[in-house]
Amino acid sequence: MFSHDTMLFSKDYVGYLAREITKKLIAREFETSNERQVRDRLNAALLEELALEDRINDEVRMILETYSDEMRQSGANYQEMFKKIKNELVRKYKAVL
Repeated sequence: MFSHDTMLFSKDYVGYLAREITKKLIAREFETSNERQVRDRLNAALLEELALEDRINDEVRMILETYSDEMRQSGANYQEMFKKIKNELVRKYKAVL
């Protein structure tokens, strides 16, 4: 169900972001004895946070699939319903997207 392939950013780009953020932290006198560990943890945190939107999108699709017959009968707009349900799930999970 969940796939990193649908993520807005590639893993390589997230890795780049983690390296750049780590460099900026160190340049601003963030002290660490293990730059690689900071970068790796930052990379993992970024990937996890970005993956949340993928998981929410997957959940929205499952919900909409469940109600597809009712939506067709009522003439509901898929994109509008997707947006509404996604906003509800974002609030439910207290996500920041």
